[in-house]
Amino acid sequence: MDKVYIIDAGNLSGVPYVRLGGTGNFSVFKTFDCGQCFRFDPTDTSVSSYSVSGVALGHHVTFTEDRDGVTILGSTEEEYKRIWERYLSLDTDYGEIDRIVTTALDDEGCAVMTRAAEAGRGIRILRQDPWEALCSFIISQNNNIPRIKKIIFSLSEKFGEKTEDGRGFAFPTARALADAGEEELFAMKTGFRAKYIYDAARRVADGELDLDAIVRMENYADAEGELMKIKGVGPKVAACALLFGFGKTEAYPVDTWMKKVTARHFKSAPDPKKFGKAAGIAQQYLFYMERYINEGK
Repeated sequence: MDKVYIIDAGNLSGVPYVRLGGTGNFSVFKTFDCGQCFRFDPTDTSVSSYSVSGVALGHHVTFTEDRDGVTILGSTEEEYKRIWERYLSLDTDYGEIDRIVTTALDDEGCAVMTRAAEAGRGIRILRQDPWEALCSFIISQNNNIPRIKKIIFSLSEKFGEKTEDGRGFAFPTARALADAGEEELFAMKTGFRAKYIYDAARRVADGELDLDAIVRMENYADAEGELMKIKGVGPKVAACALLFGFGKTEAYPVDTWMKKVTARHFKSAPDPKKFGKAAGIAQQYLFYMERYINEGK
């Protein structure tokens, strides 16, 4: 495992920053471009570096990568250790995960997974806020990424609290969206999803659905079952929320792209259970290979 370490920390024009080395196979570009998060946009795509800026866990932050490492602008050293190391999964051995996903299947399957791991290497599963991830993937149903981002931004701007630096808005709490009501949510151009968002918000705000308890659940089927009590939440939305917001890396979301990559490369669909807790990372590698590498071929 690459040992991530702090090269430097300080202030740049009054904005705190942390500079990291040893980030190895972590890619800011791939991690924030693979469809798992909707709050960040590119701010620098020059030849020598790549940056994204946005809001996560109530903080406005910028992540930049270049040939020397990664810089987190908007974070103190203490915040990096408390928040961003875990959020970016920099505390996880992705070298070992790559070994698992490329050796779990038969020879033919391992050859496919080796190509997928090479294509997707650098992706890290972000540890997002459970409520935000759940709500975001409810919004994602039958939707495209630009529109998903626009809806989430509008909801955050109207119902969320401003970040400490005043440069963005935190995702609204379940109580804020429950109090807004279904009609107001529909007016935010959420379409048929308004009733699903409201049902999720009401259940969480009223304590009917305990998201922290779902995080702690060891049995995936139990966690999935709890989320699927919400109107409009099926296996795919539940799997995305559990993978990207609840730390359930055994989740294996199947959508149109996954059906395509399976049909293109496998004689039969691989059994996600063979990947164990690395199934979600295997899924992301396959998704990335098909959506961003093979598309158009």
